[in-house]
Amino acid sequence: MKRTHLFFAALLTIICTTAWAQPPIISPPPPDHPLWRHLFSPELVMSNQKAIGLTPQQQESIQAELNKTQPRFFDLMWRLSAEGEEMNVLLRREPVNEEQALEQLNRIMKVENEIKRTHFPLLIRIRNILTPEQRALLNEIRKQSPPSRQGPARPPMGTLPPGGLPSSSGPER
Repeated sequence: MKRTHLFFAALLTIICTTAWAQPPIISPPPPDHPLWRHLFSPELVMSNQKAIGLTPQQQESIQAELNKTQPRFFDLMWRLSAEGEEMNVLLRREPVNEEQALEQLNRIMKVENEIKRTHFPLLIRIRNILTPEQRALLNEIRKQSPPSRQGPARPPMGTLPPGGLPSSSGPER
């Protein structure tokens, strides 16, 4: 039982610390992800603007979209950080109150969902600003780029790694 509590506490600590370590503009998952392979992060577009022939009008349009969205991201990141701090307080208690920790996890996940809900329309608007030729070029660039240029290698919050969670059948420490 103690091992289960320790695993739960460690898992929640990892979730909280990685959650507020996210940059204000969150890159989408890898390009082979079925929902995201047709969308492009602002970072990918900005770092390849010459290669794709981004026009000054397109650049202004994308900057305007970022300027509209960025304040909301900063607000959400502050909220996520505060919720993460609260989770750390809960997890330092002995024993950890599982019900309170789960309620706090729900609050963290709610903010993360708001972040995703804010980010997704931004990515759609960026995609709609780009021409089909520019999108094709970005897809080629993304295929040839190392993973560090495509966003985080880890899965987005709320998804399990391949094979699910680690087994707790190992030796007790």
